[in-house]
Amino acid sequence: MKEIDELNLPDDIRYTDDHEWAKPAGDTVLVGVSDYAQDQMGDIVFVELPAVGDTFAKGDEFGTLESVKAVSELYMPISGQVVAVNIALADAPELINQQPYASWLVEIKPSDPGEYEQLHDAAGYLQLLRG
Repeated sequence: MKEIDELNLPDDIRYTDDHEWAKPAGDTVLVGVSDYAQDQMGDIVFVELPAVGDTFAKGDEFGTLESVKAVSELYMPISGQVVAVNIALADAPELINQQPYASWLVEIKPSDPGEYEQLHDAAGYLQLLRG
């Protein structure tokens, strides 16, 4: 496992306490899991994601990641409707381990864009990880 100082934590995205990330993409937001999350899980072997059109509130469980170690729930960082799902992950879930910030899980249309600003920036997330 990586040391905290070895983690990749881009400044242009926001993070949740549950280790998901959110990144604006025009009027939508891409959602994925952080470098810390994928590192802790180990080799990811299966991804379960919602359907396009599903709507979630901030904090709702929207899917799962299965690794060789465990199954982990995914929680929505902000409220919204799923407008796209990264179908490439069905055949290649290991992409999350290889490129956690390029391997988004879902794209959502936020119902409350202000929720994004409530998420941790990279410095705040690093502080959370350090305890």
